[in-house]
Amino acid sequence: MSDPVLKVQNYTVEFWVDGTWYPAAIDMNFEVAAGQVLAIVGESGSGKSTTAMGIMSLLATNARTSGSIKIKGSEVLGADNATLRKFRGKEVAYIFQEPMTALNPVYTVGFQIVETLRTHFDIGPTEARLRAIELIGMVEIPEPETAFDKYPHQLSGGQRQRAMIAQSLACDPALLVADEPTTALDVTVQAEILDLMRGLKTRLNSAILLITHDMGVVADMADEILVMKDGNTVEHGSADQIFNRPQHPYTQELLGAVPKLGSTKARPFPYKVDAKPAPVIKLENVTIEYPKRGRIPAFTAVKDFSLEIYPGEIVGLVGESGSGKTTVGRASIGLIPIKEGSINIVGNDISQATLKELKGIRRHTGIVFQDPASSLNPRLPIGESIGEPIFLAGLAKGADLDHKVEELLNSVELPRSYRNRYPHELSGGQRQRVGIARALALTPDLLIADEPTSALDVSVQARFLELLQELQGKLNFACLFISHDLAVVDILAHRIAVMQNGRLVESGDRDSILKNPQDPYTQRLLAAVPVPNPAEQALRREARLAAK
Repeated sequence: MSDPVLKVQNYTVEFWVDGTWYPAAIDMNFEVAAGQVLAIVGESGSGKSTTAMGIMSLLATNARTSGSIKIKGSEVLGADNATLRKFRGKEVAYIFQEPMTALNPVYTVGFQIVETLRTHFDIGPTEARLRAIELIGMVEIPEPETAFDKYPHQLSGGQRQRAMIAQSLACDPALLVADEPTTALDVTVQAEILDLMRGLKTRLNSAILLITHDMGVVADMADEILVMKDGNTVEHGSADQIFNRPQHPYTQELLGAVPKLGSTKARPFPYKVDAKPAPVIKLENVTIEYPKRGRIPAFTAVKDFSLEIYPGEIVGLVGESGSGKTTVGRASIGLIPIKEGSINIVGNDISQATLKELKGIRRHTGIVFQDPASSLNPRLPIGESIGEPIFLAGLAKGADLDHKVEELLNSVELPRSYRNRYPHELSGGQRQRVGIARALALTPDLLIADEPTSALDVSVQARFLELLQELQGKLNFACLFISHDLAVVDILAHRIAVMQNGRLVESGDRDSILKNPQDPYTQRLLAAVPVPNPAEQALRREARLAAK
């Protein structure tokens, strides 16, 4: 048997912080052969990305490493920069989690691929351009010659991820390190990215090191799985063994927290269907248009959209990026004006409301954003962020306000002492809880939740969903839950609405949409959802490819 492409032995990473060495990855041992996929899984902070970044010495300057890392038999741990440059890009390529930060925003996508090619091969600019356009076409970005001259911000999230894959594969690397390559991608785009990686692995016989917390993706791709917790390897085995016969309690807990389509009973409606109460929000024939800006023409994001949500009800709004989900959510609380139709919140038409009237109507609403880190003021302690809506509404101040903030922290299961912490001092799951507390500060009749779980680990996500259901049961607010994760919507929603290209293509109760979808687009969405079972996922993938 030939030597593995990557062989890691007794590998340890530590970081120097405030006078102390803190271990991030401890005594790691694994190898990846040509044509094999090894997935490293675990929660945030487990050491997955640290392990991957250390392979090519991409760690911060306060890190120290020990052990051995061999690529195609050559030791690279502790190698000089000249040696590392020969490996980077040519023998080892990275697909980073966030392409917008990994791609250079001031250069076109084509220029960046050409730069990679000309760094490692003795070819001219014309030949490099033709090869770059070929690579862009290979990753199925529409109109490759046009895309060559586009900047990263001019591409969608899925297209940027594909552009980064094209750059990573420019030199036919022996090892591909993919760090959360599908996080926050829609299920259909995610399925296409995974198909692409699988096809390239077969074509190039490359080894793939996959870093992810999405167990559906692991089931779809991995031959072997390594499970990490707090920097340690807690379990290592084949995909079949880890999914079907996990030994370690943490692995069992991790798999148990993964939401699965069809695994929960339908939630009973909080009202009698034949005697519905007045809706909390009613959208009728809503059309939303983004106006012309400079050379960018006017764009209709939502067309003729109608939806009602009743007290105590959660409606899941699903669809791909660009379908208009977030636009509908923001328009529902008056953050975006509408061109046609009407939106009524507790009997008030916000489409014709003045700013003063809108301010009063918004007291009935709350919103939880996808990224709480960017929606919370980094200069304010979280106690002030939570209490700000109450203070501005004139409902409380002084000691009374402090008491209300503490009650809200209790309701989202955060210690009262956290009120003096700043957003950057909290984990992603904790910041998301702060976002909920702030959104519920005025006990709204309507809550808009825009992709609140997309970047959370499965165990944190599971507790977040439980918490949201508990709070909704107590406060009886109506909720529009926007998500591309159908398994999460399956857990929460009473009804589901499906959007495509700005239009509502299908809506109904949860079971009718998930178990008997009528629209071909809904059927395609459901077929693309990866399931945390390797055997079942292989069958679903074959059926989906056969239906193309």
